[in-house]
Amino acid sequence: MLYCFERVYKWECFDAMEYITHSRAETETLGERLGARLSAGTVVAFTGDLGAGKTAFVSGMARGLGIGERVTSPTFTIVNEYEGGRLPLFHFDMYRLEGADELFHIGWEDYLARGGVCAVEWSENVAEAIEPDAIRVDIRRGPGDDDRVVTIEGI
Repeated sequence: MLYCFERVYKWECFDAMEYITHSRAETETLGERLGARLSAGTVVAFTGDLGAGKTAFVSGMARGLGIGERVTSPTFTIVNEYEGGRLPLFHFDMYRLEGADELFHIGWEDYLARGGVCAVEWSENVAEAIEPDAIRVDIRRGPGDDDRVVTIEGI
């Protein structure tokens, strides 16, 4: 069960909302709901501990964008590209980057100009490159093994 969905189904007028999910599937569903509302050029900046569920959330976002392809973590490739939905999804993992300069070297501005959605895991490592109007998603472990506390800002 996802808490708060009925209250914020329209996603409007909220600066930040907190959700509790109790499984990977629920985390993906929350991502799917957000993905369905995203527009071209949106940046979604993720923070959260290792294994918190960031990639699961992005997998749901891909579904919400109409992308049927399996989403995997881009830890070693830095960015995975997914097309075939209503918008392309560019999934970044900044865990191994030491700063925004490295992000610009891999073509960050080119990805922004391509009119897709950029999902950026470990965004705190490149904070100076993330625009203030980015949607921010923080995922933390909850009290149960599969529980997650997901805070979404900027929608």
